[in-house]
Amino acid sequence: MDIFELRNEYKKGSLDRGDLSENPFAQFKKWFDEAMHCKLEEPNAMDVATVNENGEPDIRTVLLKSWDEKGFVFFTNYESSKARDIAKNSNVAIHFLWLGLERQLKILGRAEKISALESLRYFVSRPTDSRLGAWVSHQSKVITSRSILEMKFDEMKRKFANGKIPLPDFWGGYRVVPHTFEFWQGRPSRLHDRFRYKLSENGWQIDRLSP
Repeated sequence: MDIFELRNEYKKGSLDRGDLSENPFAQFKKWFDEAMHCKLEEPNAMDVATVNENGEPDIRTVLLKSWDEKGFVFFTNYESSKARDIAKNSNVAIHFLWLGLERQLKILGRAEKISALESLRYFVSRPTDSRLGAWVSHQSKVITSRSILEMKFDEMKRKFANGKIPLPDFWGGYRVVPHTFEFWQGRPSRLHDRFRYKLSENGWQIDRLSP
């Protein structure tokens, strides 16, 4: 099939101004709960876009692990490429795609490290192998083979076999503090519904955007 012919009409929903909460976090909760209820695969998967010191963009998918009205939290290695980008430029974008509901959400904001206590609280909740994996991976660094990872993993298993696995000092969370949300609902004929919340001195301003 010619890729030109790959298309779908989006008919699963609509979004009107009257449907929206005045608070974008409340609107996020509504959409996220619906994605969970519909049992979409990895509803907390989100893309994180950063820009490095040379102005080059990068993007990768992570998992949202907590959120509240302070922002959206994900975890990573603090020596990774995303962490190096954030250290130079804390402005980031995050993006959720809930394709089963024909919805997407873009959030613009500033990334900041969370406290070590918050990171520890999440770290101890992870499965044992995931905690060991955090010690093994020097994220984004070049390696010559997978066997190196497996050898290091076995080494860490032996090292921590008789005790607790501590939180690595190079691993933890970031909170994305938003200033802009854009909710997108697919509609027929590509006349999609788009609403933007933008933070101002008077609170959240809501505008409908042309598709």
